[in-house]
Amino acid sequence: MVYLKVIAGKTVNYADRPGKRFYLVNSEEIFMPPYGNFSFESTAWDEIADYTDHLVVTVTREGGLSTMARRVNAMSKGAIKRAVEHQSFQGRKAADVITLSYPSGLKATAIQLVVLERGEKPEIVRKAGVALAKRLSGKSAVILLGALRHSEQLCLGLALRSYKFQNYKSAEQDKRPDYRVMHDKLSNLRSDFETALSIADGVCLTRDLVSMPANILTTETFADHLLSLAEHGLKVEILDEDHLKELGMGALLSVGQGSKSPSKMVMLEWQGAEDAAAPLALAGKGVVFDTGGISMKPAAGMEEMTMDMGGAGVVAGTMLALAKRKAKANVVGLVGLVENMPSGEAMRPGDVVTSLKGDTIEVLNTDAEGRLVLCDVMWYAQDRFKPCAMIDLATLTGAIIVGLGHENAGVFSNDDQFCSTLLGAAGREQEGAWRMPLSPAYDKLLKSPIADLKNIGGRAAGSITAAQFLQRFVKDDLPWAHIDIAGVAKVKTDTAHSGAGATGWGVMTLNRLVQEMFETG
Repeated sequence: MVYLKVIAGKTVNYADRPGKRFYLVNSEEIFMPPYGNFSFESTAWDEIADYTDHLVVTVTREGGLSTMARRVNAMSKGAIKRAVEHQSFQGRKAADVITLSYPSGLKATAIQLVVLERGEKPEIVRKAGVALAKRLSGKSAVILLGALRHSEQLCLGLALRSYKFQNYKSAEQDKRPDYRVMHDKLSNLRSDFETALSIADGVCLTRDLVSMPANILTTETFADHLLSLAEHGLKVEILDEDHLKELGMGALLSVGQGSKSPSKMVMLEWQGAEDAAAPLALAGKGVVFDTGGISMKPAAGMEEMTMDMGGAGVVAGTMLALAKRKAKANVVGLVGLVENMPSGEAMRPGDVVTSLKGDTIEVLNTDAEGRLVLCDVMWYAQDRFKPCAMIDLATLTGAIIVGLGHENAGVFSNDDQFCSTLLGAAGREQEGAWRMPLSPAYDKLLKSPIADLKNIGGRAAGSITAAQFLQRFVKDDLPWAHIDIAGVAKVKTDTAHSGAGATGWGVMTLNRLVQEMFETG
């Protein structure tokens, strides 16, 4: 999808492609990852003395110098040794970063000392990459890792925290750092580095999609973005509005009937396993803009509803990461793309709609629309793909923010073991998640006097009744989890891996879940 801008009197054609960012100037295509350009090289000492940006080396908490740090220390006339022997170094923690500006004997602007033990845990090495990105603040660097274990995690942290959404800042498009990563055992680790950046690409795709304005990320352009993922080996299928009507997706279609943007469902299939094993199914809510419909939201803060497609964004980013790293698993991602707008054709409070399953739903609040989208997508996923397990993701309720704030996503599940695996994956990826209850006792809140169920259960337990609604569309004995990401998809303060803005929460968790459930043992 091409966007046009006029910059400095000349027309520039911008093309955004999922997982990559390009722009076209004078018909010349230039690759620009959203986190900077990484290159992986064997250590080249003959270039270091003349390098003019930042040099990065590691030291231990006790002030021990790595092999790389000793060489750079000699070149800088003992600057590193003096720094680690100074009293201000005492008490430094793992993953701290110390800046030595304008070192003698080198042309480098600064030396960055990253405090890491040689055998540090992977999560600490990633944390160091995040801290390094903050300290570099968009500056280029040569990163001398020597034989550091889990070096790919430092690169992942660096990439995740270096991300900036600058698609519509004309003067910033070409300002991306170059990271030259030098390692003594590159031949053994190149695939690990590439895997780390594949995961970063998935996270950044999700962040890009969540950050895009609704006049650009329409249901049609969203579908176009997903279609282009086929270049990474995914099978992509788009069902248009007429096809959805033929199938009987009355719940999903009711949400989008007030908008000029046609509703769609997009399926992304990754067949990475050697056999035809039943896939894991991922379902995402893709409301590209949510006014609330006739039950309109207050004007204050409505501009944030461009992120109401966050669940679909996580599905897209996860599928890209799995495809780029060639995951040995079968996974299918389905997203329902709609826009919830008020108009003369919009769904009204009090309407009754019929879901793909056949259940009738009394719509008491048109702003409780995400569950109407998901229930049809989930039922279709089960009927067509016969998955071994299913996860749906959605920015579903404000109530989950009241309960958990912006620190944790709410997780609901009908299967203890499946939920435990999911929560474990989230914990290992430092993505906050907390299990919430499900119980038949909440079903009475969804009873309707004129239909099979209502789409809301009242103010009390709002997130739980939303999950209880969705559980009605999960077939017996299928392990299932619903993840409400309303509080974590886009935030106003730093997280473990991102600055303020879209976080890409969930891509790393789901990627690890796939690894642990389907690619190990």
